[in-house]
Parts: sequence; structure tokens; C-alpha cells
Amino acid sequence: MTVSELAGRLGLRFEGNAKAEISGAAPVESASAIDIAFAGPKAFAAAQSSSAGCIIATADYQPPEHQTVIRADNPRRAFAAALQLLFPPEPLSPGIHETALIAPSATIDESCDIGPFVTIGPGAVIDPTCRIEAGCRIGSGVRIGAGSHLHPNVTLYAGTVLGKSVVLHTGVVIGADGFGFVPTGGRWEKFPQVGHVEIGDHVEIGANSCVDRAALGVTLIGEGTKLDNMVHIGHNCRIGRHVVIAAQTGLSGGVIVEDHAIIGGQVGIGDKARIESGAVLGSGSGVLTSKVVHGGGTVMWGTPARPLKEHLEGLANIRRLPALRAELEELRRRVKELEEK
Repeated sequence: MTVSELAGRLGLRFEGNAKAEISGAAPVESASAIDIAFAGPKAFAAAQSSSAGCIIATADYQPPEHQTVIRADNPRRAFAAALQLLFPPEPLSPGIHETALIAPSATIDESCDIGPFVTIGPGAVIDPTCRIEAGCRIGSGVRIGAGSHLHPNVTLYAGTVLGKSVVLHTGVVIGADGFGFVPTGGRWEKFPQVGHVEIGDHVEIGANSCVDRAALGVTLIGEGTKLDNMVHIGHNCRIGRHVVIAAQTGLSGGVIVEDHAIIGGQVGIGDKARIESGAVLGSGSGVLTSKVVHGGGTVMWGTPARPLKEHLEGLANIRRLPALRAELEELRRRVKELEEK
């Protein structure tokens, strides 16, 4: 694709060689003449010496004379759009592979691409233009919305509902039993998990993540939410719209996460806690059972999670403890000398 074609499809203006052919993408430091790259203000110096065939940058970037530039208010966003144009998804191959096992009562739109060794249970409904790759297991009564993509070896337990354009990566398990047990006579008895999971439109869930079915009712993930790899969502959680949760985070049962919250990696959230709209939880934070993390964009960190400024002050105080201990020992020594006199 030429620079002029790419800029035209992005709806952006360009400067330089309109006929330069772009077929790849790379960081500004390692890009070659066939690559497109992007540069924010911190990368302007690197961009000026880059060998990229084209740089996406803001209007205040000053390129060397030979360089071709596409101008964008948000270079990173424009670069993402360019990647979608340069590396489009593999086209669907409508049909059902001969090794797939499909229950007679399942309904599959003829535009869907069903891969090898897929199993689809009774009463399942697969809407148009879905791609379900090799080894996926679709339980009875599952509903998968139009345009969804299940990568290999995804498992959807019975009753799971996916919205439109949902992406589930390899190893995702949706609808397994929640961790519900009742102490009875000195042993743990299982509390039957009879709810289900509903996932909204345009949700993406990373590899080896798990979303548990509700004990009763529904575990819900709202529209546009993105979960990283190895995230665990416990039973009866309710995740709002456009939430972002990074890798290795775990939510206990009944947690509520409101719209537009951001949760970093390796965060642990206790039962029935609530994360308010717009809240930001830094990596490694801990939220205790039934606690509320207030929204409004304040960054929270540490265990128990508290405003970042307080967390950093606490760390600074800990670093001062050895010196304080030495001062205390010196004071004790002086007091002892005074007492002896």
C-alpha cells in the first residue's frame, strides 16, 4: 500500500513521497524503508534518524528533508488504525469442518467458520460471521453473537451468552463453577452453581482467563471491557462497560467494578468489594472484602489500596526505619549514661 493510499484511508494528510510502498510496521528505532512507525514527543529525536518509510507524528514534529510523514493528532491511535489496514484478519472460510461434532438441535448460521474438532452442544445458537477455531467446546444452550471470534481451545459452559464481536483467546474458560462451598459437619460441601455468564458486545478476553458462572443469577461483563491474560473473574461479579483489567488479577465472588475502571496486573480484590466508575488500581494492589474504592481518577496503590501519595509516603517511612532505629539506640545510650551519672 502506498503512503498516499494509506493516508487517504486513514483520512489524514501526508508530506513527502506519495508513492512510497508500505508493507510492514516497526518501532522507529528499527524500522526499515518498507515500514511505518509512529512517534510521540519523547521519540522525536529517534524518529528524525529513523529509516522508516513513513512516520506518523503530530504537527509539531520537524522531519528531516528526506522523510515522509503522516500527520495525526494522536499518532498512536492512527498507527493502530494503520496496522488494521496493513494486517487485516484472515478472511472467513464459511463452513463446518468435517471433524466437528454438532448437536442436531444446534443452530449455526451458514456464514460461520467452524474449525476442526469443535464440539457444539444441543440448543446452541451461533450467529452470523463467527469464527470458532480448532478444539473449542461449546456447551448446551450457549449463544454466540455475530462476528465473534473464538481462538483454539476455548470452552464455553452451558448457558453462556456472548454478545457481538467478542474475542476469546486460547484457553479461555467461560462459565465454570464458582468457588462456592458450605462447611457441613467438619467438611466442605459444594454449593450448587446454577447461574450463568453473560458477556457484552466488543469484549476481549486474554489467554487462559476464567470467568465463573454465578451461583444464582448471572456473572456479567459489560460492553467493550478488555481482560488481559490469566485474569480470574469469580462468581456473581458484575463488571461494567469499558473496564480494563491487566494480567494475573483475581476478583473474588460478588465484586462490582463500575464503568471505565482501570485495574493493573496482579491485583487481588476481596468478596463483595466495589470499584467505582473511573477508579484506577495500580499493579499489585489489594482490596479487602466489602471495601469501596472510590472513582474519579485517583490512582490507588498498595495493600490495602490507598491513594498513591499515601502509599509512597508509607514506603518512604519504611525506608527511614533503619536510621530511626539507630537514632533511638543512640538516645537510649545517652539516657543510660545520664542515669549512671
